[in-house]
Amino acid sequence: MIRIQQALGQALAAALDHVSPGHGLSPAFEKPKQAAHGDLAVTVAMQLARPLKKNPRELATALVAALQAQPAVAEWVEALEIAGPGFINLRLKAAARQAVVGEVLAAGEAFGRSADAAGRKVLVEFVSANPTGPLHVGHGRQAALGDALCNLYASQGWQVQREFYYNDAGVQIATLAISTQARLRGLKPGDAGWPENAYNGDYIADIAADFLAKKTVTADDRAFTASGDPEDLDGIRQFAVAYLRHEQDLDLQAFGVRFDHYFLESSLYSGGKVEATVQRLIEAGKTYEQDGALWLRSTDYGDDKDRVMRKSGAEALPPGASPYTYFVPDVAYHLEKWGRGFDKAVNIQGSDHHGTIARVRAGLQAAGAGIPQGWPDYVLHKMVTVMKGGEEVKISKRAGSYVTLRDLIEWTSRDAVRFFLISRKADTEFVFDVDLALQANDENPVFYVQYAHARLHSVLRQWVEQTGGALDTLPQADLGPLTAPTEQTLLGKLADFPAMLAGAARDLAPHDVAFYLRDLAGAFHSYYAAERFLTEDPFLSRARIALLAATAQVLRNGLAVLGVSAPEKM
Repeated sequence: MIRIQQALGQALAAALDHVSPGHGLSPAFEKPKQAAHGDLAVTVAMQLARPLKKNPRELATALVAALQAQPAVAEWVEALEIAGPGFINLRLKAAARQAVVGEVLAAGEAFGRSADAAGRKVLVEFVSANPTGPLHVGHGRQAALGDALCNLYASQGWQVQREFYYNDAGVQIATLAISTQARLRGLKPGDAGWPENAYNGDYIADIAADFLAKKTVTADDRAFTASGDPEDLDGIRQFAVAYLRHEQDLDLQAFGVRFDHYFLESSLYSGGKVEATVQRLIEAGKTYEQDGALWLRSTDYGDDKDRVMRKSGAEALPPGASPYTYFVPDVAYHLEKWGRGFDKAVNIQGSDHHGTIARVRAGLQAAGAGIPQGWPDYVLHKMVTVMKGGEEVKISKRAGSYVTLRDLIEWTSRDAVRFFLISRKADTEFVFDVDLALQANDENPVFYVQYAHARLHSVLRQWVEQTGGALDTLPQADLGPLTAPTEQTLLGKLADFPAMLAGAARDLAPHDVAFYLRDLAGAFHSYYAAERFLTEDPFLSRARIALLAATAQVLRNGLAVLGVSAPEKM
């Protein structure tokens, strides 16, 4: 089917060149909104009508005649129909629709993948949690979105780097050190002398205990051995950061998420990149001094107002404190990203970062580094509410103030958490219903999809056991008997998979994969209810088993993009 669509695409281009030489369009097929209208649609006649000053139906008639002269159309198209103001609907021959089964079985895990972006590099930054506590459910949503988006880019041929950026030296880290030191001195939340704004979770007591025991902690990007001295505040800080980075690594491992690179905010200061960025903007004439502060002319680049870069009174700041507002190191960081040669960069962050987008992009444009407008891309996600037993869960004993990612995984499963957190658009608020995630019925979306895969394998095993047939012979099956309406629906869904993956990657929309998998599972469940697969006709059975094997493969491929398992038994 994919090969056939490519051949038909070339036929459409040739027909359009015949009807309107030098048209300058990029003709493409669309999916009709209603299945009754056909398998493919062409709207180019309406696009040409105005510049050519012709009636769109007249153009459509000429285009249909030109298409009928194309060998690929004669071979694979059953009917061409003009509808409405100038739509052209194509109905494919049965063999064209059936061809997708052989393509899926031949390609296996590679079905749906493309090399269109081969040689291009993309950096996806996600999670990026400061090491001040366990990962919360918002970080979990980022992890699920980011990992799935990376898999989508890889499916299109991109060279993908996963990056985790964190602040290892700011005010929050100082608070972490002071909180741990208070625990080391025998204080606890609520005691007189407990620091204001301290972190109250049980994990602070765990850090203090291990520090006193002079333990060594190792994370993906650092290791540190505790001195055991409660007055060693710098040692406490370094140990606490390493301890929590290790905890975050465990959270991410439990979630099946890995990173290629960890980037420290402190390196931007120690490496002189923040000062160099500020100087670059000053020399470019994009800043000005007012009221003792340094401002960026961000309104020149579409921001609603100019932004402070260096605060007034910076000379009175304590040693080590940055005089710059928080978007300045972000600009330095993204200049550094650009310098590493990435064609594309995507940041996945909470919706509270919305205000930084215009500032960062303005700073990048003002720096004159040749960065395209609109770089980097952003995916902003909204909050996650956790429900359990019909009530909202707000507090984890371990974290002290929020539900952790580890809580969700332990209450349900990694598969459920991943699928649920990707199953809605990132910019919509999401309610994670723990009870629903544990249900073994059609209302639970991850169960619904995984059960379809397990049910498929059950039928495949029965066919092998009853007939002695071999699954690896199915690519040679005669698919002519696949004519039932439910079969046509399922064949169409399989054929949609490559385009769906490409669109989800292009639109930064991993949720499209979850939507597709639910639709594909639904098409299979309907097929299962309507037809028998192990019939008295061996040719019909073999054709249907081939279709089931292809459906199972596409379900596996889609679930793999989401990082969700595809069980063969449930």
